[in-house]
Order: sequence, then C-alpha cells, then structure tokens
Amino acid sequence: MELRVRGERAVLGEEVDPHNVAIGADLADALHEWARVAAAVRRANGDREAAAVVSQRGRQLAGRVAEVMGTPVYYVDPVTDAGSVVPPPEALVRHAREKRPEEPTPWATGLTVAAFVGVVVFVAMLALARTLAAETSGLLAFVAAVLVSAGLAPSLWLGRKLPILRWVVLGAAAGIAFSWIGVLAVVFA
Repeated sequence: MELRVRGERAVLGEEVDPHNVAIGADLADALHEWARVAAAVRRANGDREAAAVVSQRGRQLAGRVAEVMGTPVYYVDPVTDAGSVVPPPEALVRHAREKRPEEPTPWATGLTVAAFVGVVVFVAMLALARTLAAETSGLLAFVAAVLVSAGLAPSLWLGRKLPILRWVVLGAAAGIAFSWIGVLAVVFA
C-alpha cells in the first residue's frame, strides 16, 4: 500500500481514490483535504513551517491508513518527495515493548518496605482486637477484625500488580494474615 499526492488529490497504490478503498469516508475526506493543503504549500515554495506541518499530518494519516488496513503503508512526502514506511500501530507498540529492557526487581528495598508495613498492620490489628475485647466483648473484637480485613481486601487485590505499591500490599496482606493468629487468641482467651 502506498500513499502519495497527485495534483490536489490523495491516491493509494496505483492511482486509487481513497473513497474506493474500505478505509471509511472520514479518513478518505481527511486524505483529500491534506492533499489540497499539500499542493498549496508546494506552490508557495518556501514556508518551511507549513511544509513540516503538512509532512507530519501526512505521516499521521499514513499511520491511520496502516491501522485500518492492517498493513504497512509506503508514505511519499508531498513536500520533499522522500519515502518512508509507516507500520500499523500494533507493530509500533510491539516493537517498542521488545526494545525496552526489563527493570530488575528491587528485592532488598521491597522486602524491607513489606516487613515494615506488615509489622505496622499486625500491631494495629492486635491493638484493635485487644482493646475491643477488654472494653466490650470478644465477639465485637472478632467482628471488627473481620470488617477491617474485608475492607482492606479489595484495595490490596487491586494494588497487587502495581510496581511500587505491590510491596506495601504484600506487607499489609502478611500483617493481616499473621494478626489473625493473635486476634483468635485474644477473642477466645
């Protein structure tokens, strides 16, 4: 697939009008409008800023055509006559993902944060259970611990895959899990 300007109209491939290709009327109209502007800029001969805008818009439209057609588009710049291949956006995303090096997992820092948060949550849960068991009843302490655990569970579940918060989530989940041993001991003692 090729995108270029002939006169004041955009053509795809071998002189095919964009309206005759299944790319949608809006995209075909945008291509023709761009071709008219490109022809006017070419006649003006000298406005570099306008030429850069026309070239950029052409690359964007070529990207949209590539996305709709699912195939790379050979884009011929109407101002400089330079050609370039514009791949479909999925290929751009996949290519960028392949080149990005994976970051190492900060185990030492992460586990330190998790341990600190775990201790804080553990102490808070036990303090809640002991205070309620001593002041009111063991049943109320048990219900309060269930409510706190159930209230934190959705937030912990949503944060489990976030790069930095996953360590806080790990610590909070471990603190809640280990605190239940103490809560049960306080309630049934």
